[in-house]
Parts: sequence; structure tokens; C-alpha cells
Amino acid sequence: VQEEELNMKWIYDLMYRYSFIPIPFDAGGPRDELVSLVMNGRVKPCRAIDLGSGTASNVIYLAQQGFDVTGVDYSPAAIEMGRLKTREAGVEVTFIEDDLTNLQHVNGTFNLLVDYGCLHSIPLKDRSLYVQNVLSLTHQGSLFLLVSFERPSRWWEPRLSNLGGWAMPLGSGEAERRFGEYFEIERFAEVTHDSRPLPSMSGYLMTRKQVS
Repeated sequence: VQEEELNMKWIYDLMYRYSFIPIPFDAGGPRDELVSLVMNGRVKPCRAIDLGSGTASNVIYLAQQGFDVTGVDYSPAAIEMGRLKTREAGVEVTFIEDDLTNLQHVNGTFNLLVDYGCLHSIPLKDRSLYVQNVLSLTHQGSLFLLVSFERPSRWWEPRLSNLGGWAMPLGSGEAERRFGEYFEIERFAEVTHDSRPLPSMSGYLMTRKQVS
């Protein structure tokens, strides 16, 4: 693990350990996009995984709706928080500490994958590794809900992201370029926030194509 990746893990661990998770990273409950997809029947109870489960709001909601849920995060403090909150909510969720660019402990495939705000936190140079690890968790027909900051990249951001390991919004068309070969992609939501200068968030619901 490179030094900048350790630094980011340390930062996220402090955020979760001391419950300093600002909006929009913690909405205080399950995300509207996920709730809408469950309520309208687009997503039905199944084996699901939350990629970067954070404060566990989404995994708790899915468990309450009858999903068999796994939450994965590389922050030990986030995993601890998730386990505590699920006990308080009276639901069962499997939590795994792991790195989404180098999965070591997550096994099998899932019917539903959820990423709310994880991919844009991964340095640009590591996003192809993320894609390959996500693919290892899918089978034909798997659904992948991706909600991420997105806007046209500024000229200096890729270099800063790769040098420092810092978060960077998805560039225009990046989701299609990275996932289009493997998924049928439906762009279904654009979420704006009052807090600026944060960019808007875009939502994609993807269906895994035939796995060769």
C-alpha cells in the first residue's frame, strides 16, 4: 500500500471514529435513489453488497427490506460503526474490511452492488483496479447502482489525484468509458447539493452483460 493511500485511509478512519462525516457523505439515512429503486420494484430482495458501506445507512435499509447484505469498507472505524448501528437496528449484515482496488476477503458474486460516493474517492490511477474488482463480484444480470460526484475534469485534477491520492469527481463520460464494455448503463438521476463548491452527483443503474 502506497503512502498516499495510507494517508487517505487514516483520514477516513478519523472521520468515522469521531463521527465527523459531513453532508453529502452522510445523509442520516438511506439514499433516496436506492430507496426509490426498491420501492418501485426495480430492485428486489437479493444478495447485495455495499461498496464503501461507511455509516451503514444503506445496508441497514436493505436488510430491513429483506436483502442478504454485505458491507465492505477499508476503514476499520467504519466497520466498527456499521456493526454497532446494525445491532442497534436489530438487523443482520455481514461486514468485511477490505480494499476495493485489491479485494482479499470478499467471496462470490452478488445480485446487487451499491456504490454511493466510493469510486470518486479512489485516485484516478487506481480506478481500473476498482473496475476489475467490481467485475469479480458480478454475474450476468447483476445490477450495479453507482452514484458519484461528476463534472468535467479540470486540467490539473488528474495529476493531483494521482500524486496525492485525493478524491476527484468522475469526468464527463467516465462512467460509460469504464463500464460500458461490461454493463448496459442507464443514467437515471442527477443530485444537486446546496453546499458548494461540491459538484452535482450522477446516478447510474447498470446491468451486467453476459460474462464470457
